[in-house]
Amino acid sequence: MTVTSLDPQTLGRVLPNRLKSPVRRFLTSWELLLLVVAVMVFITNSFASPYFLDPWNLSDATFNFTEKAMIAFAMGLLIISGEIDLSVASIIALASTAMGAAVQMGADTPTLVLVGLTVGLLCGAFNGFLVTGMGLPSIVVTIGTMSLFRGISYIVLGDKAYTGYPSDFAFFGQGYVGWVISFEMVLFAALAVIFAILLHATNFGRMVYAIGNNPVGSLFSGIRVPRVKFTLFLLTGLMSGVAAICLTSRLGATRPSIAFGWELEVVTMVVLGGVNILGGSGSIPGVVIAAFVMGMVTFGFGLLNVPGIVMSIFIGLLLILVIALPRLVGRYLARRKA
Repeated sequence: MTVTSLDPQTLGRVLPNRLKSPVRRFLTSWELLLLVVAVMVFITNSFASPYFLDPWNLSDATFNFTEKAMIAFAMGLLIISGEIDLSVASIIALASTAMGAAVQMGADTPTLVLVGLTVGLLCGAFNGFLVTGMGLPSIVVTIGTMSLFRGISYIVLGDKAYTGYPSDFAFFGQGYVGWVISFEMVLFAALAVIFAILLHATNFGRMVYAIGNNPVGSLFSGIRVPRVKFTLFLLTGLMSGVAAICLTSRLGATRPSIAFGWELEVVTMVVLGGVNILGGSGSIPGVVIAAFVMGMVTFGFGLLNVPGIVMSIFIGLLLILVIALPRLVGRYLARRKA
């Protein structure tokens, strides 16, 4: 038998990514590229506006992404598993409407929090049942429930608004834990750690990756695929409820148009963070960095008085770019190899 030796360069090419050193994996990762982009955006904003580096302005900038990022953590897991939920913004609207109705009945802050979380969980369970219980495509189901949940809010409120929330309820969206660090920022950081551990350091996270790569194979290997996916829909609904509590607290009012269009921004945040839209790969650190990038870009546009429609165009183009770029690069590399 002849043993063929491999030179170091060849060995580096044939080694799978998981066997390379952590430093080399990081230097060739999407997360590093995002980190460079985040630094560039930060420097650009600091030159574009003299008000950007003010500590209170930087603290206010976090409100542009923390609530959306809370949903993006759960959405990231759901997309990695091969599913998607486009009803998250409408869940926020329905949960906020339910909290507003509870306020009119004299509910206190703990009750409002319970109502918001419960409505989010119920909406997530409804989506999960339709997808995992009835076998319907998640993109079709959640487009339907996106209209359903938002429509219920419009039926209840019409052109009116719920106000009169308790003063202590404002802490969730307007309170500060220390100096310029908001409660939302602390909650965002805590949830980032929790979801990072859940995805990257538990059996549940490994099952999510396995399902996203090969759902049929996962089923035959003993993974309860419907149960895992149902749990992910529950998590996405729960995080939408948490975001509804923070957003309603920050605004101090509920309208049926609340969080309108957020589903696009959440999906963009997830995909920009390196999560494969087709499932099977992605990371929470990537989503965290993408949240900061989108938050700083949005805040920078606001400081420069850029119209909201321009921001929407930018987010739409960004979503197309981050989905198309890996495919274009892959085709280019395949042609070079050929």
